[in-house]
Amino acid sequence: MRWIIFLVVFVVADFYAYQALKTVSKNNWIHLLYWIITVLVVGNFVFQYYGLNRRDGFTHAHAYAFGFLVLIVVPKMLLIGIMFAEDIFRVPQALFRYFTEGDTAKGKYMPSRRGFISKLALGLAALPFASILYGIYKGKYNFKVLKYTLSFQDLPEAFDGYKITQISDIHSGSFDNKDKVSYAVDLINEQKSDVIFFTGDMVNNKAEEMLPYVEVFNKLKAKDGLFSVLGNHDYGDYVNWSSPEAKRKNLDDLKSIQKQIGFDLLLNESRYIKRGEEKIAIIGVENWGVGGFKQAGDLKKAVKDISKDDFKVLLSHDPSHWDHEVVKDDYHYHITLSGHTHGMQFGIEIPGWFKWSPVKWRYKHWAGIYEQLGQYINVNRGFGYLAFPGRVGIWPEITVIELKKGLHNA
Repeated sequence: MRWIIFLVVFVVADFYAYQALKTVSKNNWIHLLYWIITVLVVGNFVFQYYGLNRRDGFTHAHAYAFGFLVLIVVPKMLLIGIMFAEDIFRVPQALFRYFTEGDTAKGKYMPSRRGFISKLALGLAALPFASILYGIYKGKYNFKVLKYTLSFQDLPEAFDGYKITQISDIHSGSFDNKDKVSYAVDLINEQKSDVIFFTGDMVNNKAEEMLPYVEVFNKLKAKDGLFSVLGNHDYGDYVNWSSPEAKRKNLDDLKSIQKQIGFDLLLNESRYIKRGEEKIAIIGVENWGVGGFKQAGDLKKAVKDISKDDFKVLLSHDPSHWDHEVVKDDYHYHITLSGHTHGMQFGIEIPGWFKWSPVKWRYKHWAGIYEQLGQYINVNRGFGYLAFPGRVGIWPEITVIELKKGLHNA
C-alpha cells in the first residue's frame, strides 16, 4: 500500500514539474523521453525495494536505485517550487479575470506560463542534477585529508607533536572500486601518524562484506598501532538472520577480520600508549547512541583500569554519546573521536567559514571539531558511504590531529 501512495504522490508532483519542460519545448520526443526516464527510474526503485528483488540487507542494486531516484527527484522538487511560485501570481490573475471579464475572457482565465520562468527553472534544476551525478560518479571517492592542531596544558611532554589519524564509517559493503579504496589507504599511510584510530561501522550488515578489502586495509601502518571500536552497523542488527547463533557468528567473524587487519578492537576497554615514563590513555566503547540505536557502550567499565588524571582519548562511534554522557562525566575526556553521521553525504562546505547539511537538524555535532567544557570532539565525515551511492559537498574524510602542549585552544 505504501508504494501505491508513493506512486500517486510522485505522479501528481511530477506532472506539475513537467509543465516547465512543456512550456519551453514543444518537441513530443523530448516529452516522451522525459516520461520514459521517469518511469524507468521510479519503476526500478519500486522493484528493488518492494518487488521480487527484495533481499535481506542492502545491495548495490538498492543503492543505485535510490541514487538515481534522488538524481531525478531533487531537481524536480526545485522545478515544482519555481512553478508554484509562478502560480502564486497566475492564480490571482485568473480569479480577477473570472470575476471582472466573465464571458469576454472566453474561458481563458489562467494566464499562460512565461517561457522565461520555465527556462530559469530548468537552468536552476540542472545545478543539483549535475552535482548529484558528480557525487555518484566521483564524489564518493573524493577523499580529503583534514588537519587540526589541538593544544592542552596537561598533555604529557613526551606527546608534544603526537599525530593521530582517524577514519570512520568504512561501510565496505557499499564499495564498488577497489583501486579507489586502495588509493585512500595509501593516503592514510602518507600522513605518517603515530597512531591510527577507526571509529566504527566497518560494514553495512555482514562481516563478509569486508573480505574483498582485507588485503587493502592490511597495508595500514602506524608506529603505535591501530585501534578500533564498533559502530551500530557492525552488530548485524539490520539483517533478518536465520538464528541468534548466525548473528553472533557474524559479529565474531567481524572481530576476527579486524584482528586480521591489525586493529586492536576495544570493547568497553582501555589501553595505554607510552613514551618513556609518560603515557596517554586510549578508551574505546561499544556503540552508544540515541534515537533507537544500540546502547552497548559502558563508559564506566571502559575506564576501570585508568586514572582520572590521565590524558584521555575516547573512541565512541555516535556523537550523541558525547552530548548525553561523555562531556559532563567527571573523568574529563580530552578528545572524543566519533563518526556515524556521514555529514548526511550531502551539504555545502566552505572550509574555515561555512558548513551546512540537513543532518544538523538531527545531530548537534555532525562534522568537524567542537569544544565544550575544555573537551573536544571530532565528528569524522566518514570514509565510505551508505544507502545513497555518492557524496555531494560532504566528501569522504581522513582526519589528522596533532597534539601540542600549551595553552588551551581559543
